Amino acid sequence: HISGKMRMHYIKLLPGDKVKLEMSPYDLTKARITYRF
Repeated sequence: HISGKMRMHYIKLLPGDKVKLEMSPYDLTKARITYRF
């Protein structure tokens, strides 16, 4: 169902959260969060 899919792609971030970003070499303004510590 849709809500489960959305939860996968959207991670709620709190100030101070450490995340690993996957930067796109073609567009440096966009980064995907690949892991949340």
